[in-house]
Amino acid sequence: MTDFETSRTSPDGQPTRARDGQTRTAVSGAVDTDLRSDVRFLGSLLGRVLTEAVGPDLLADVESLRAAVIAAYEGGGDEVQKSRAIVEAFDHDRAEQVARAFTVYFHLSNLAEEHHRVRVLRRRGGGTDGLTATVSRLADELGPDEAARRLADLRFHPVFTAHPTEARRRAVASTIRRISDLLDERDQALNPVTLAESERRLLEDIDTLWRTSPIRTTRPTPLDEVRTAMNVFDQTLFEVVPQVYRLLDDGLHGDTAGREPAAAPAFMKLSSWIGGDRDGNPHVTAEVTAAAAEIAAEHVLIGLQRATTRIGSTLTLDENDTPADPDLVALAARQKELDADAASRIGIRSPNESHRRVLLFVAARLDATRRADGAPESPLAYTDPAELLVELRVVQASLRSAGAHRAANGELQNLIWQVETFGFHLAELEVRQHSQVHRTALAEARAGGDLGEMTVEVLDVFRTIADIQRRRGVIAASRYIVSFTQSSADLANVYELAEIALGSAEAAPVLDVIPLFETFADLEASTRILEEALQTEAVQRRLAQTGRKLEVMLGYSDSSKDVGPVSATLALFDAQSRIAQWARDNDIELTLFHGRGGAMGRGGGPANQAVLAQPRGSVENRFKLTEQGEVIFAHYGNQTIAARHIEQMAAAALQASAPSTENRNEEAAARFAPLAAQMDTASRDAFFGLVKAEGFAQWFATVTPMEEVGLLALGSRPARRGLSVESLEDLRAIPWVFAWTQARINLAGWYGLGSALEAIGDVDVLRDAYANWPLFSTMIDNVELSLAKTDRNIAREYLGLAERTDLAERLLDEMDRTREWVLATSGHSDVLEGRPVLSRAVRLRSPYVDALSLLQLRALRGIRRSVEKDPADADHRLLLLAVNGIAAGLQNTG
Repeated sequence: MTDFETSRTSPDGQPTRARDGQTRTAVSGAVDTDLRSDVRFLGSLLGRVLTEAVGPDLLADVESLRAAVIAAYEGGGDEVQKSRAIVEAFDHDRAEQVARAFTVYFHLSNLAEEHHRVRVLRRRGGGTDGLTATVSRLADELGPDEAARRLADLRFHPVFTAHPTEARRRAVASTIRRISDLLDERDQALNPVTLAESERRLLEDIDTLWRTSPIRTTRPTPLDEVRTAMNVFDQTLFEVVPQVYRLLDDGLHGDTAGREPAAAPAFMKLSSWIGGDRDGNPHVTAEVTAAAAEIAAEHVLIGLQRATTRIGSTLTLDENDTPADPDLVALAARQKELDADAASRIGIRSPNESHRRVLLFVAARLDATRRADGAPESPLAYTDPAELLVELRVVQASLRSAGAHRAANGELQNLIWQVETFGFHLAELEVRQHSQVHRTALAEARAGGDLGEMTVEVLDVFRTIADIQRRRGVIAASRYIVSFTQSSADLANVYELAEIALGSAEAAPVLDVIPLFETFADLEASTRILEEALQTEAVQRRLAQTGRKLEVMLGYSDSSKDVGPVSATLALFDAQSRIAQWARDNDIELTLFHGRGGAMGRGGGPANQAVLAQPRGSVENRFKLTEQGEVIFAHYGNQTIAARHIEQMAAAALQASAPSTENRNEEAAARFAPLAAQMDTASRDAFFGLVKAEGFAQWFATVTPMEEVGLLALGSRPARRGLSVESLEDLRAIPWVFAWTQARINLAGWYGLGSALEAIGDVDVLRDAYANWPLFSTMIDNVELSLAKTDRNIAREYLGLAERTDLAERLLDEMDRTREWVLATSGHSDVLEGRPVLSRAVRLRSPYVDALSLLQLRALRGIRRSVEKDPADADHRLLLLAVNGIAAGLQNTG
């Protein structure tokens, strides 16, 4: 396994035609030399590991299948059957070994691509979509004062969620991260000795990766998921966030950067549902929520204490050259009153260095705050982050008054930004629960008598929120999301339950109750529900406290599963437009919270492009969205990539609120409204024609690994709300998307669009819309990506698992129709033609995914033939191994 060689040319030098009719250009020659070198190098090391661990026969079998799937990818027909025959000939042990080999190869290839992306970002530097460039454009459009005001209002607010879409075990992810670090070191190696040592250590870790089972034996607990997320904070976010602010600040100041007070605001806020999202997850209890908040506080306080100690230790500015101002002298005196012994010990280490002494004492107070476990009676502990910020700014002001501007505006400013961003809580812990649970609990509480276990748990959650707020402040946990909000009563119920739990409205925790509109029907009813909620006393009271700030969450997944991706996209745009207008009419500062997933069927795709297609008034320099499962690590697992992602999203939030962008979106929405209505009808008819067909649910469960996905210990939350294969109503959107993705069909991302475009029928009209309607062009581009990850011949193999040729042909016809009309609309000769880097990445790995799909199909056929369904048998194990490999190869799951 040495390279991603997939494309060849015919003897006359013309590109060969792939089996699905697409032209495969000779993209291998266009692959960047550095990336090709890394992939070849890591592939060769894997080949050595396979030979050493198992023997040359395994490598020969892997290479045989690799050559066959490449030929099948290019030629189709008989070549596919040859690949299938190779897979069927393996005994169970060899099939598992081959599946694991391809999976490890994908992990290494993904790592090489990430490494190369970082390399390119470092070489390229900033771009036109950077924050500084966006602020400059805003100043040209609106004037510098208005641009500065909008920058001050900027907020990018990611919310980490523990949806079960990260198929990798944490042990696998940790090994991959070590290999990534070694690859970085290899780039810096300057002599043969260090290169040889680097290669030895890489072989050791690749061998570990090969020998580590990719399948979890037990589901992670919610607190396991919390600790996994903490790795991202410790290794990436804590350091990256101030770097992004610094990049903006340097751009704003130009030549005076580092000498002037910071102009960049701390615009990023972080929230988490991990340990707080109990909708459908019985494992998230009040006790878990309390523990999650304390784990986060522990991590951020350790980070702040270490950063303060490091900065304080380097602040060796002599008093004679950098004298303390009166405020710093007074602060030092107060510190001595708090703990004379600590002040004396620090003073011995810092003679005649007042700024250093004060900052090291601040570090001691942070350590005491962490050890005090939130108890305010601890004499050294801070009461809240605001108290810490006051002291840091006293040190900063004293440095400035003494002329030490670079010390004042350097690492100390980074620390201030970190406190402003993360506080003492790290991420606001948001609680989510289903509206029906509240209705049931409230009815029982009102009735009096003994309370059931579920109601006791519901009430305990509010007591836990109150305790978190007492320990860490209101900001640590005040947002409460009500999923499947269907009436204003669903919001009022939460406030009433909180009062019951704590005994009175005065004792109840501060809550911002957020409606979550998920289904198509709920999106349609959203403004009516909000208008009714505005009349309730609890909502009025909270709006008065917040200055009429309100948050509304929109779910992308369930609406897509309800009416198909096209109608859901249009419904979401319409709902945002109506909600934004309602907020303006009622003098409300609205924040729309986007519940997007990583896959196309769940609102995935380039999020910064999606921001720029939002309707007027729906962004207003604020963008909040969920970052789910594997997306967390894709966006934030590497420092360089994380910095780029944060900068792009913040810049998009600013640009989306510019009059030029809003006017364009508003004019396009009005101009293309008739086209949208026609697409809506046609796409919905096509979608319903499939999913409402008799026997569809059973067919879906047969032709995809939907049932078997539930056996994979991906996350703490169950995949279902009580589904049988007789109905899809209670199937969560995640396994719905995951199953179609695994079957290489990706139906959730595109089904119905072909019929919608065909209903329009006029290519000139469609190309006009593609050029001038941002929502439409974003949809087309995302569907191109979704189609690029489909494979017609492999899909046909999955569809052949059931005897429903009518449904299979209906699906394949719509796939062909969608591809044809999407290409006609974009003017491309092949999908992703306009995104060559992404196109290359998808095409180069697709044949290797085919190999894993064939292995999974072999397992599924065995399972479907078996009378007894034993999750521990060889077929189930092979299937789950293939699930992990396909997820790694496609780089998303659900």
